[in-house]
Amino acid sequence: MTKRLIDISQILRPELPVWPGDTNFSLERTWQIDPECPVNVSRLTLSTHSGAHADAPLHYDPTGADIADVDPAIYLGRCFVFDVTSATERVEPTHFDLSKADGAERVLFRTFDRFPTGNWVSDYAAIAWETIELLASSGVKLVGMDGPSLDPETSKTLDAHHAVRRAGMAILEGLVLDNVEEGAYDLIALPLKIEGADASPVRAVLREL
Repeated sequence: MTKRLIDISQILRPELPVWPGDTNFSLERTWQIDPECPVNVSRLTLSTHSGAHADAPLHYDPTGADIADVDPAIYLGRCFVFDVTSATERVEPTHFDLSKADGAERVLFRTFDRFPTGNWVSDYAAIAWETIELLASSGVKLVGMDGPSLDPETSKTLDAHHAVRRAGMAILEGLVLDNVEEGAYDLIALPLKIEGADASPVRAVLREL
């Protein structure tokens, strides 16, 4: 029996909401099928943090690895999705029961009742650095969320990102978890191998167990 896949990616499109001041997505045809050309070919302009994406350590650590050097294995395997839509400003350790994850090395947090596909939301729920440290102490190697960043939009200290750095964890952001029930899944969310890049868009899916 084929296991159902749940697509948790955003659609990359010109209307895609992006971090204030970041690069808007655009697609332009460079070659187009006509009597003189047999193929369509396009040029993309986008931020490395467009849509569902993986942060490389280089994003928050000037000496960190770029996205081409991260271990792809961490983005593939058993994960647990927590519904923490009750959280407002930050997802604290009190908002979820980590024992439910049953040792899963990847944890995703659903913070939105409904993902804001058409507009940018600045007051999203961030992830507390204490939550990152709790995950790390339990052997979690990847943390992901539906919000655009682990830290608040106005943060200059990036406490959650630096807790991830200290623990050597990986990050996924901008996931769409509206149709995902709390529970265990297989995660598939491989980043592109882009030399020098601080992040990469991913095609993220969950596979039912």
